[in-house]
Amino acid sequence: MSSEMEAAIPSLVPVTVLTGFLGSGKTTLLNHILTATHGKKIAVIENEFGDVGIDDTLLAKNTKMQADEEIIEMMNGCICCTVRQDLIVVLKKLAKRVNTGKLKLDGIVIETTGMADPAPVAQTFFVDDMVKSFARLDGIVTVVDAKHIEQHLDEEKPEGAENEAVEQVAFADRILLNKTDLVTAEDLLRIETRIKAMNSTVPIKRCTKADVAVDWVLDIGAFDLKRTLEMDPEFLNTEGEHEHDTTVSSLSIIEDAVLDMTLVQDWIQGLLQTKGTDLYRMKGVLNIRFAEQKFVYHAVHMIFNFEFEDWDPDEARGKNKLVFIGKNLDAAALRAGFADCIASPENLEKQLKALRFKVGDRVECRMTGGIRKAGTIVQLMWRDEEMEPGQVCPYKIELDDGGVTWAPVDEDEVICRESRKRKA
Repeated sequence: MSSEMEAAIPSLVPVTVLTGFLGSGKTTLLNHILTATHGKKIAVIENEFGDVGIDDTLLAKNTKMQADEEIIEMMNGCICCTVRQDLIVVLKKLAKRVNTGKLKLDGIVIETTGMADPAPVAQTFFVDDMVKSFARLDGIVTVVDAKHIEQHLDEEKPEGAENEAVEQVAFADRILLNKTDLVTAEDLLRIETRIKAMNSTVPIKRCTKADVAVDWVLDIGAFDLKRTLEMDPEFLNTEGEHEHDTTVSSLSIIEDAVLDMTLVQDWIQGLLQTKGTDLYRMKGVLNIRFAEQKFVYHAVHMIFNFEFEDWDPDEARGKNKLVFIGKNLDAAALRAGFADCIASPENLEKQLKALRFKVGDRVECRMTGGIRKAGTIVQLMWRDEEMEPGQVCPYKIELDDGGVTWAPVDEDEVICRESRKRKA
């Protein structure tokens, strides 16, 4: 065949399947890819386990930093079963746009839900003729959470249900061992040994915040069908059963309301302490009283992170969006807990009644350096513009030396009743 004829044949679009258990850092990696300077035109197909997308707004914003041709397709449900046909439809739509010259693509990234088995997703590129003529599976990249991977690999599943974390490691062509800053060097060696026992040939790269070079995950030509068939002879059997752990579910809450920061913090802290083991993932966008920005948080088991970010111009300001994914979720209790965080007159009155002191009470305040100063409470639930976004302090205190301070929390370590010795 001549070189001219070879050049005339369109090359298959490389597809990267990005997988990893809930909270491992897949979306963080995807955002690195979208914001990196690599000149590639990439289509992103994102899949959420629940019916509310928290990450899609940020992804959409980051795709705008690249060429206008880049797109995002959202699919809700499990990409490896209930919405797998939707994946084929999306790929065919892309193929049509590419073949008609309306879209130029250098690659496709499919970010699966954390509950997905990557095998049925990979299977899609070998069993559908239209998809086979348009795209090739370039590699399965698995992001592993170094802090929690052993817990998920060891988890006992109901009879017949797959352990998704095991499948994600076993089918990986590349593994990003993420969040290495949260574990010891000894932990990392043990985890890598265990991964190699499950997938002996997979390259492993240690990282934090999923920060790796784009060329380590895109267009790597790593997927090997022969190796996959040796590991799973039934890989191309589309009639095979695929069963998830039915005790794992998701709950989404969307509600227009203004929330109280203290009530939110107390609620989330309680969830992490009492339900952290079974809460695989929490994430949300909240509208907090006395905060101009939105409160964005995410948690993996008992590890919680948050920050305030600007509302996007096209975002519904004031709308709270929360997603919970875990085992044996109590939907009624979670909805009730959220309702208790709303800055309603009833909830704020409960806060007032729970305070230990009232206006006029004599107290001692712990100051910088551990010094205690006496004073009188002059205001309850006090807010000052110098405070952090959303912060409301239980007490404002006029000190005997003429100064003014506030107690950030109603605890003895911070504020206590004036001692008899000081009174004397």
